[in-house]
Amino acid sequence: MSGPFHLLKEGGAELLQHRKSEQRSCDGSWQAVFPVGPMSSSHGGTYRCYGSSSSNPNVWSQPSTPLYLEVTGVYREPSLSVQPGPLVLLGGSLTLQCHSEPGFDTFTLTKDQGPTPPPQHLHGQHSPNFSLGPVNLSHGGRYRCYSGRNHSYVWSAPSAPLDILITGMSWKPSLSAQPGPLVPWGANMTLQCGSVRADTFHLHRERSLDPSQQLHLQDTAAPSQANFTISPVTLGHNGTYSCYTSHSSSPFQLSQPVTPWSSWFQDYTVANLIQLGVSGLILVVLGVLLFEAWHSRRRPHDAASS
Repeated sequence: MSGPFHLLKEGGAELLQHRKSEQRSCDGSWQAVFPVGPMSSSHGGTYRCYGSSSSNPNVWSQPSTPLYLEVTGVYREPSLSVQPGPLVLLGGSLTLQCHSEPGFDTFTLTKDQGPTPPPQHLHGQHSPNFSLGPVNLSHGGRYRCYSGRNHSYVWSAPSAPLDILITGMSWKPSLSAQPGPLVPWGANMTLQCGSVRADTFHLHRERSLDPSQQLHLQDTAAPSQANFTISPVTLGHNGTYSCYTSHSSSPFQLSQPVTPWSSWFQDYTVANLIQLGVSGLILVVLGVLLFEAWHSRRRPHDAASS
């Protein structure tokens, strides 16, 4: 249509906007541009546009498909966590939890789509818990959550991103330690993770709340190896470690884990104190025995003298 276009926001709160159409040079179609901004919470809502002809501008076309305009960043960002953890085996399940300040009753979860555009509409729910499972490869990715009130078009800022990594691909890496699994407190140790078909390595410690350590190698000549250095080691590093690998072309799809490897970092300071304590106790016992022996030998001598 070569006549004016009309933009309408549902709810009647906004005045109808009219714009003269302009012809696009690329395909010969007609369009109108409606500037909106600076953005505020009042701009959130459902919009539709209508076309009309220049000869009869009062007769409008059918409405366009709706466009949902979501306004984010109005409230403080929530936090996003996952149970039991961000590493999940194919076929398993997990729960993403969106934590916000009191007063929010609507929550939504988004997943980064890479080169594809994000969803047009943030579909909220009353529960802050989002269950996923049985997990397949499509569930791997980077997630964020938003919080809002009363299912409106106004949302908080996005949470910090959380990566969900799907494990269980067909290949399996190797894991070894230098100089060995028993390491004195304060020393250095290197965990070596190797693979024949990966350029990214993930070191995970079971039951740890910290995210997995990750190393990306520029030189991907097979076989490849990543070295994770722990320096200096402390008792807090004790635990069971697993290594996973992935390729940069599919960063959220991880290998099977290597057989879990347990480490024990010994605190020789504590051990030495224990040894000193035991030695001291032995010396005290020996002293008591010697005193008793000496005292027993003096009794007959004192009796003879009297």
